[in-house]
Amino acid sequence: MDVVDAVKSRISTRAFLNTPIDDAEIRSLLNDARWSPSGGNLQPWRVHVVTGDARNRLVAGVKDAIAANPFADEAELAIYPPGLWEPYRSRRFAIGEAMYEKLGVGRNDKPARLQWLLQNYEFFGAPVGLFFSTDRRFDRGQWAHLGMFMQTIALLAEERGLATCMQEAWATRAKTVSAFLDLADEEMLYCGMALGRANPAAPVNSLRSDRAPLDEIATFHVE
Repeated sequence: MDVVDAVKSRISTRAFLNTPIDDAEIRSLLNDARWSPSGGNLQPWRVHVVTGDARNRLVAGVKDAIAANPFADEAELAIYPPGLWEPYRSRRFAIGEAMYEKLGVGRNDKPARLQWLLQNYEFFGAPVGLFFSTDRRFDRGQWAHLGMFMQTIALLAEERGLATCMQEAWATRAKTVSAFLDLADEEMLYCGMALGRANPAAPVNSLRSDRAPLDEIATFHVE
């Protein structure tokens, strides 16, 4: 698989097989991802891997926290800015509606939508969870490097026949997850990522978000 194919075939997989991923395969993936771009070679990323019993304990702990306080928001960073404006609001709405259509969940079926949302906190069934953090003293430049590291992992996973889903939803339970991972006070959790093998029979995995045309996002300055 070449890079273009990896970029175009990667999706946010939301239904995984429970097939285990060998520890050596995870290590190989992350070892290659170390070569992601890094301004000043700071390498301002940390990745925390949860599998097996650790994964299951985390999932159970977060479920308990949600049951105890379902409306708690532990996020230190806003997933989306308030009052999202156009065209971003419409893009977000469209992909959400397309996803629920694949799931067969109606717009007014709030219980079913909530149940689906909660599957984020089970990694959509993936056997591996990755969490990303960085030193909170870093600024937006270094956060961009963290994002490049995550993208590199996702593309390398695609090359290996693995699937991923970058999950900002975990940020809403950042305190619970940070305590489980025993993060230092200066370490800030950003988000999670599900890693595993996609379930090819799941309709939701046929969802492919569209992209704005090039002329909408690119401006060419020429003489």
